[in-house]
Amino acid sequence: MSKIALIIAMLSMPFMSFASLLNGNATPAPVSKEFKQQLMGSPVYIQIFKEERTLELYVKLGEQYQLLDSYRICNYSGGLGPKQRQGDFKSPEGFYSVERSQLKPDSRFYKAINIGFPNEFDRSHGYQGQYLMIHGACVSVGCYAMTDSGIDEIFQFVTGALVFGQPKVQVSIYPFRMTDANMQRHKYSYYINFWKQLKPGYDYFMANHQPPGVSVISGNYVISKPVTPTAQPQLASNYTLTEAK
Repeated sequence: MSKIALIIAMLSMPFMSFASLLNGNATPAPVSKEFKQQLMGSPVYIQIFKEERTLELYVKLGEQYQLLDSYRICNYSGGLGPKQRQGDFKSPEGFYSVERSQLKPDSRFYKAINIGFPNEFDRSHGYQGQYLMIHGACVSVGCYAMTDSGIDEIFQFVTGALVFGQPKVQVSIYPFRMTDANMQRHKYSYYINFWKQLKPGYDYFMANHQPPGVSVISGNYVISKPVTPTAQPQLASNYTLTEAK
């Protein structure tokens, strides 16, 4: 019986990363390199964590989002907290979205994705700034700078998703992973009340593995269940996760 159990365990190993995502018991592993290209054109979602210098790119598989890969952020500027004015050199925090018009394949910083700052929340608070990007070249004066190889892949998947029918790619930018422990660690921060508005978005994705619905009401972020579009873009994400042979 022990040999049978060992064989079953070995056979189930390729699928454990997806199972852990569904159960929420562990940080999911990225999909295999061989499987990545099969997912090109599927809907994607981005999370950024400043303190950890990490950008996570997720891809839709069935009804949930699986981690496609994590990328080291070369550079961001201004420390923790939201961008508030032009020239403060702060990298933004909050909930943003990207449409095709915001893709900059000919950026002087190699390739760039305009995140859409200022959004409705920023404008309601009088925050100002422009040309806030995720880009290459590893240099930042308020943007999230990646390596050129990193932005190459991110740009490719975001472009593919938008070209094949995803109306907008959501980008959620957090100061850190918004666990209860991290919130407690930063409880005396000047920005804690703002961060309390972001935490429900982080919690929603952790619980449901879907980007949260985000609206702005009376100058505050409000998180809800996302509205399901009538026509959903579905390419590789129609299929369940299997390893390439």
